[in-house]
Amino acid sequence: MAKVSSSLVLLFICVLCIIGTVEPAKPRGIHSQQARPYIEASCKGTRYPNLCIQCLSGFANSSTIQNPEELAKVALSVSLYRAHHTRSFLLKAAKQLQVVKAREYPAVRDCLKQIDDSVFQLSQSIRELRRINESAVSDDVFWHISNVETWTSAALTDASTCLDEFPTGRNMSKMKATIKGKVLNVAQVTSNALALFHRYAAKYKAAAETRP
Repeated sequence: MAKVSSSLVLLFICVLCIIGTVEPAKPRGIHSQQARPYIEASCKGTRYPNLCIQCLSGFANSSTIQNPEELAKVALSVSLYRAHHTRSFLLKAAKQLQVVKAREYPAVRDCLKQIDDSVFQLSQSIRELRRINESAVSDDVFWHISNVETWTSAALTDASTCLDEFPTGRNMSKMKATIKGKVLNVAQVTSNALALFHRYAAKYKAAAETRP
């Protein structure tokens, strides 16, 4: 248990570091005091706006959220954190179920594999996002944009596939219900992160259309 807690703390620190790599506020951005209204307005374009606001409003007092790029970075980092937390829970549950040879074990094992993939894919998305160069609209930029969209969509698909392992029913155990709730949360925050990234990427696509 101590190892799991330590790993989560370490991951959270890494998330903060990722967010902290964003440059300080620029004239084109908004003031940090306006961060919450900016987050709320941006979240309206997501599939789960209330969850989006809930997850991102904690960063409202930070000077990092100044534009769509920074918001996308934070959203993807939150998705990665949720996925990592869910993977740790699934790993512990799978070990317990395997010991007692519970009938739920195969479903939990398969779900663990899917969420493990999601963690990797979201990590790749964040790396690709950092490679996008704002200074010019080029094929290289669209390559990185496509990669972020592909990795994030794959993470969402894997989380959704995991949910299929736990169909809703009266006989669902408490553990299954807990797992389904955690995985559903991963899927929803990842869906929101993808929507926020699409908003950020839209400016490049618009700029490309105006090129001679």
